[in-house]
Amino acid sequence: MGNCSSVPPDYEVIVKTGDVKGAGTDANVYCALVDEEGNRTKDFHLDCRWKDDFEKGNIDKFKLSNGSALGPLKKIEIWRDETGLGDDWYVEWIKVKQLLNSNGSDELDVFPCNRWVKADRKLILTKYDCMLPQFDDHPEQRKLELEEKQKLYVLKRKAPGCPKQIESCPRDESFSNDYKWNIQQTKLKLLIKCKLTKLTSDPWEKLEDFSNVYKGSMGKPYGIYNWKEDAAFARQRLQGCNPIFIRLCKEIPENFMVTSEMVEPFLEELTLDQAIQAKRVYICNMKILSDIVCKSNRILCKPMALFFVNDSKEMMPIAIQLFQEPHDDNPVFLPSDPPYTWMLAKMYYNNADAAYHQSCTHLGFTHLVAETVCVGTHRQLSPSHPVFRLLAPHFLYLLAINSLALAKLVSPEGWIDVCMTTGAQALLQLCGSCWQSWHMNVEGWLPAELEERGVDDTQALPNYPYRDDALLIHQAIWDYVREVLQGHYDTPDKLINDYEIQNWGHMLADKNDGLGMLGVFGDGKFTELEDLIKTVTSIIFINSVGHAAANFAQYDEYAFPPNYPAFLRGKPPTSKEELTEQDIIDHLPLKDMTLDIMLVTKILSDRGTNALADFEVQYQYDPIGVKAVENFRRRLAEIDQLLEERNKKRPFPYPYLTPKEVPNAISI
Repeated sequence: MGNCSSVPPDYEVIVKTGDVKGAGTDANVYCALVDEEGNRTKDFHLDCRWKDDFEKGNIDKFKLSNGSALGPLKKIEIWRDETGLGDDWYVEWIKVKQLLNSNGSDELDVFPCNRWVKADRKLILTKYDCMLPQFDDHPEQRKLELEEKQKLYVLKRKAPGCPKQIESCPRDESFSNDYKWNIQQTKLKLLIKCKLTKLTSDPWEKLEDFSNVYKGSMGKPYGIYNWKEDAAFARQRLQGCNPIFIRLCKEIPENFMVTSEMVEPFLEELTLDQAIQAKRVYICNMKILSDIVCKSNRILCKPMALFFVNDSKEMMPIAIQLFQEPHDDNPVFLPSDPPYTWMLAKMYYNNADAAYHQSCTHLGFTHLVAETVCVGTHRQLSPSHPVFRLLAPHFLYLLAINSLALAKLVSPEGWIDVCMTTGAQALLQLCGSCWQSWHMNVEGWLPAELEERGVDDTQALPNYPYRDDALLIHQAIWDYVREVLQGHYDTPDKLINDYEIQNWGHMLADKNDGLGMLGVFGDGKFTELEDLIKTVTSIIFINSVGHAAANFAQYDEYAFPPNYPAFLRGKPPTSKEELTEQDIIDHLPLKDMTLDIMLVTKILSDRGTNALADFEVQYQYDPIGVKAVENFRRRLAEIDQLLEERNKKRPFPYPYLTPKEVPNAISI
């Protein structure tokens, strides 16, 4: 830093250029300061001749001389010309320190920007840049800004029935670290780092051979341990990467040919009806898979499975039927069947579960829901809006990841096409089917979602780590959002007269030109503040906790294929004929596909961004937001300690939802 003027300075202006691609500029940059009384300084040229100012990601400091200091600052005007080859300029924030009469105070006035500064157009930023539209002194600037963003953030339905996505990724969403989402390049680096040789396309000779594959940072996945045990299979429903599917069984479906006599040996002297009445029977019914046609006519089961909570409060599987239609070659498999026959039935159930997990729980209900809301938010809310500033940290990297990494994974002949039974087209078909019945106020609202599945009763189902850990963070997010929004909407008329938030709500629910999201709180008509609070809470939860639960267990689950097979060869069992270990091996992916599954799930399971509330980019600088963030961080730290202790006492820890392991946004 240096003094760029010979006259004693009255202000120091500090500028942070953003870290998006092309953010830096060689243009001439100017500013002026305005105080609360409307007094304005002269125009300042922000330039230190001895350094290259405004490079991407840099912080530049300028001491400025006005001749006299103004009163308390309210606004800053910033503009630039078109000089230089790189004149585009993305500013993250500007801070101003008064030097004269400052009494040595280090207090800074903050003017968040998070925008491109365009040539020969003055951008006026108000202190904290956080206000409802009806109170903005510069409504025309705000309106023009939104009109321009609507041209950049265009919604397009890229797959039938799925949520709308971004038509093409705007430059605002292109970050300097997008190399992280180059799946092929990262796979190659991981191969070299872990000294893994390219495996051949041969089958495995015996199950023990898998143990020799995991090297270096590719340590043994959790799923390699205890995978043969029925208790481990049941735990996958409660703390695996698809923990949102199991539900209380209130009656046996007519097409599920299980009888009380079949399962009574596993019900601890209860009949099946008695066990159901006692809320001790749970079911997974994958009839949603019925119409799915997989790539190359691969066979995907459409299974049903029953589970029983025993006297030890441990859930155990008691029956699996692999297809929906009753038939002689579609038996009900039981734990008392020959061991490898029962094992193969569990593997084919998990193969179907993996299809649902990747298409709906992971892709549909986190990546695509988040993307559609992100694009809609950019279209309807000014960057100066308190709700935009509340949501923005939870959209960071999202569009870049979906546009780069996701496109590679779900493309023809991409990873999904090759390594998952469904293939890419069927995966998107399933995602579209599930989206048609997804409701924000049920599937997108954790307390309602747990209640709807009948799994909210902690006495009936005491060991459900996903539920118990997610509820704690959900409440913390809810309290955080409430504190922020109650601070800005302290009277009902402020909400009703906020035309941006009303347009946003309409857009969320509108089936034609909007997102067509079902179950938006208040139907998107935000006359009650609680409806807005719940909507914002739901979005933040999906982008953070929802994705963490679906994503970060992937290596532990998928990387040992017998535990949770993304792909199986051959055909599902059609009888209870006794099978052998060789029969199991004959169904497993070949060696080269196994390696590909290991590598990609390892990449997907790595955390690439900061933990929840430790924001990479700060958006909240106003007193209401700053205080709420402090309280949020304090509560998350308490939850972190609580869950660390909880996991020490659990026989099988669930590490994926401790707050320090949950990123702010969908970071991979």
